[in-house]
Amino acid sequence: MATGQLFSRTTQALFYNYKQLPVQRMLDFDFLCGRETPSVAGIINPGSEGFQKLFFGQEEIAIPVHAAIEAACAAHPTADVFINFASFRSAADSSMAALKQPTIKVVAIIAEGVPESDTKQLIAYARANNKVVIGPATVGGIQAGAFKIGDTAGTIDNIIQCKLYRPGSVGFVSKSGGMSNEMYNTVARVTDGIYEGIAIGGDVFPGSTLSDHILRFNNIPQIKMMVVLGELGGRDEYSLVEALKQGKVNKPVVAWVSGTCARLFKSEVQFGHAGAKSGGEMESAQAKNQALMDAGAIVPTSFEALESAIKETFEKLVEEGKVSPIKEVTPPQIPEDLSSAIKSGKVRAPTHIISTISDDRGEEPCYAGVPMSSIIEQGYGVGDVISLLWFKRSLPRYCTKFIEICIMLCADHGPCVSGAHNTIVTARAGKDLVSSLVSGLLTIGPRFGGAIDDAARYFKDACDRNLTPYEFVEGMKKKGIRVPGIGHRIKSRDNRDKRVELLQKFARSNFPSVKYMEYAVTVESYTLSKANNLVLNVDGAIGSLFLDLLAGSGMFTKQEIDEIVQIGYLNGLFVLARSIGLIGHTFDQKRLKQPLYRHPWEDVLYTK
Repeated sequence: MATGQLFSRTTQALFYNYKQLPVQRMLDFDFLCGRETPSVAGIINPGSEGFQKLFFGQEEIAIPVHAAIEAACAAHPTADVFINFASFRSAADSSMAALKQPTIKVVAIIAEGVPESDTKQLIAYARANNKVVIGPATVGGIQAGAFKIGDTAGTIDNIIQCKLYRPGSVGFVSKSGGMSNEMYNTVARVTDGIYEGIAIGGDVFPGSTLSDHILRFNNIPQIKMMVVLGELGGRDEYSLVEALKQGKVNKPVVAWVSGTCARLFKSEVQFGHAGAKSGGEMESAQAKNQALMDAGAIVPTSFEALESAIKETFEKLVEEGKVSPIKEVTPPQIPEDLSSAIKSGKVRAPTHIISTISDDRGEEPCYAGVPMSSIIEQGYGVGDVISLLWFKRSLPRYCTKFIEICIMLCADHGPCVSGAHNTIVTARAGKDLVSSLVSGLLTIGPRFGGAIDDAARYFKDACDRNLTPYEFVEGMKKKGIRVPGIGHRIKSRDNRDKRVELLQKFARSNFPSVKYMEYAVTVESYTLSKANNLVLNVDGAIGSLFLDLLAGSGMFTKQEIDEIVQIGYLNGLFVLARSIGLIGHTFDQKRLKQPLYRHPWEDVLYTK
């Protein structure tokens, strides 16, 4: 493996199995280091494509999302690092697929618990093809001031504290990602900082070893000394011992193997990582530390003394003139995300939407403050839900029952009315449910089902002003306005609309007052004297009765009633109800497998 530097300020990566936080941390590190281009070239999310919005400093950028590894590598040929955040179940397959891409040189496997047999195959393939695997069970690696993998080095505050925004002179390698973060801080306190740091991962078979990276560090001129943090279990450290004995390393190596406390336990103990388990005297921390010391590494007497050993080694290099002073730079300020700034009380930001009818932030959704569980436990019906979501209050049972009756009576009126006809034609054209439904709903208006609000508005105004039916109707005629809620194409004096009769019967039996309905009936009596089909239709019945519901319930002010009529609440009832029928017509046509509709010629008057 040897060779030299893995990363640079122009290194770009492909990120597999998108996770927002580690990707954003990579981009924030890029900005901190003064990179000109983001280190994440593309994201791979199996089965999905598009773009993912993230921040590069103050600028919001769109990073391409690819559905397959091959497509991502083809689209970003300069990206040579593959960061794999797949689960342990799929990490091996996706990592092998990446290794087989000619553009990929380094694969970092974050998942812990990848089957050992799969890991061995990855290692064999990588070594045979001169590629590098970092992990499994790794946090990744970092080249200070240039590039970092995922969550390496933790938060931006920690990165600044450890001076990782600019290169130092120390190469560091460890099995543990968590201890790496600690050691970056230690190294920064007593030296000029890290040049490159790698966490090889804690599994039994790491994709690359401690000695692999030490030998590589030895070939990087900017690295003047190396620090190694091993752990009990396995024999990885002995490959480093052999390299030291053979004279392959000519730079100072400060090393410590953690786990010396294991001897205090009477039985064998597993220390976190899968590989941190002593399998005999040679795998003990004491034996490894002694072997490293005998081979020429600088090994302190304890972990507590490691910092002093690093400091003394670095100061000696400075005295010998082997380390040049590094010019300190002030890193730019990373803009804080709005969400965290709001949470910490640093800023206040206006909201973009106001909602007063429902809230989904708690353990369960609430409708107008009523929890979903209460709605079910108290046996609320559709009318009760409408009263909460539309009127923001629980209306009396007779009111919600009337709403439900309106919905049932207006759900459908046969296939020949304009809304149903449109829906049927659209469904037979092979369109989907929503398209078929909307094509029918778009016909609702002043001439079809949309006159409820107007009927309520005009009946209320006339009744409140004590106009006689004659004054009301003739006044509307002079304005050139048809009386909404009066008239029907089929129904007449002798063929009354049964729906109107049912609504009137319910209201007379349950409403405290039917003042507006009775006024509408007197208007009907007058209009019938003019024409046999000028009957009170279902729009007029619902409009006038809803006025009685609102006024008679005692739960609405006059201003609220006027607002409800003006906004269009009552037409909303017809839209809701008729949606049921239009959906039914859509399903009916699709179930019957009806062909494309074409209107017959004989039903069209062709004229000039």
